[in-house]
Amino acid sequence: MPPFRLLAIIEALSITGPAKNLLEFVRRAPAYGIFTTVATFARAETDTQFAVTLRALASNQDGVSFETIPERSPFDPQTLHALRALVARTRPNIIQTHGVKSHFLVRAAGLPAKVPWIAFHHGYTWPNLRATAYNQLDRWSLRSARKVLTVSIPFRDQLAARGVRRDRIEIVHNAIHVQWGARACEASAAAEFRARAGIPSDRKVILIVGRLSREKDHLTLLEAVGRLRATLAPQLVIVGDGPEKARIEQRAGRLGMSDYVTFTGHQSSAEQWYGIADVAVLSSLSEGSPNALLEAMATGVPAVATAVGGVPEIATDDESALLIRPGDPVAMSAAISRILTEPGLADRLKKRSRELILERHEPEARTRKLVSIYRSLPDSQFS
Repeated sequence: MPPFRLLAIIEALSITGPAKNLLEFVRRAPAYGIFTTVATFARAETDTQFAVTLRALASNQDGVSFETIPERSPFDPQTLHALRALVARTRPNIIQTHGVKSHFLVRAAGLPAKVPWIAFHHGYTWPNLRATAYNQLDRWSLRSARKVLTVSIPFRDQLAARGVRRDRIEIVHNAIHVQWGARACEASAAAEFRARAGIPSDRKVILIVGRLSREKDHLTLLEAVGRLRATLAPQLVIVGDGPEKARIEQRAGRLGMSDYVTFTGHQSSAEQWYGIADVAVLSSLSEGSPNALLEAMATGVPAVATAVGGVPEIATDDESALLIRPGDPVAMSAAISRILTEPGLADRLKKRSRELILERHEPEARTRKLVSIYRSLPDSQFS
C-alpha cells in the first residue's frame, strides 16, 4: 500500500506551541504509514529556527520533507499559485493548516474542493492590522474545512458561534513528554545555570514563559510580584519577546522592581529556566491549551494560572495547580505566596501534575487521536 501523504501548512519562524506539537506528530507519523510534507511561507531563503529544525528532521528521517511557499509581500496573489503548485506536486491525501493565514489561503485557492482539509485552530491574537484582517476572514475560511481541530471547549464554542458546524469541530489538547526538561531540573545543572544567570541562590524564582503580548497580561503579574517584595523578595524571570516588552520594562521600573526582574528575551527552549523556578505563573487573559502550563507540570514546577480558556481542562484548582481569576493581582500574589510558604502544597501539586501528564498529555496518545480523525474522513483514502 502506498504511503498516506499529509501536507501540513504552518506559519512559523520559531518553535512555538503549535510547531512543537506538529513536530512531535511528524516524528511519529511514519510508524502509522503517514508521510508528511511540512510547508511554511517565506519571503527569502532565511535560516529561521523552524526552517533549520525541519530541514534537519527531513534529512535524518524517512517520511518527512520540508517546503517553503514563496511570497513577496502580505496578500501576494502569487502565493495562491505557489500553493496550488505545491499541492499538485505533493498530491496529498489530506491538507492540514495551522493558523488563520494558512486557512484563508487554502480556501481562497479552491483546494477544499479537491483535497480533504483539516484546519487546526489555536486561538486568536491581535498584534497588528494584518492579523486582525486574517482573524476576521477566518469566519469565511473555516466553514469549508472538513474538520476543525481546536484545543479547548471555549474555543469550540467560539468557532460554533462564528458559523463552523459543531459536528465538524473536535478538541485535541496539546501534548508534552513527561521527561521534558528533566536534565535541566537536576540539582547540579540547575545550580550551575542559576549561577550563570546571576540569580542569587537564596532568592525564590517566579517564572513566566510566553510571548510578550497584551493577552498574556504581564502587568498584573508585575503588580502581584511587587506585593511580595517586602516578605519574600523573589526574582521574576520573564522568558520571551514580543511587542509589549518596552511597556513591561517601563512598568517594572515605575514599580521599583528593575533589580528583581530578569528579561531573557526569546529562548529556543525554556527548559533551563524551569530548572531553577520555584513557581511558574500563567497570567493570561485568554488561552487555548497552553504549552507553558504543560511544561511547568512536566518539569515539576508548581503553577499558578488564570482560569481562562482551556486551562481548567488541563489543571484542577488546589489539586494540580492554583487557579485564579484573570486580572487580579491580589489573588495572584496570594496564590504565589501559598506555594512558596505553605508546607506540603508544592509537593502535592507537583505529584498530581505528573500523573496528569502521563494520563492525558503524552505525545503518543495525541498522535493516535489524530490518526483516528484522519481515518474517519471517508474520502481520505486512508485505511
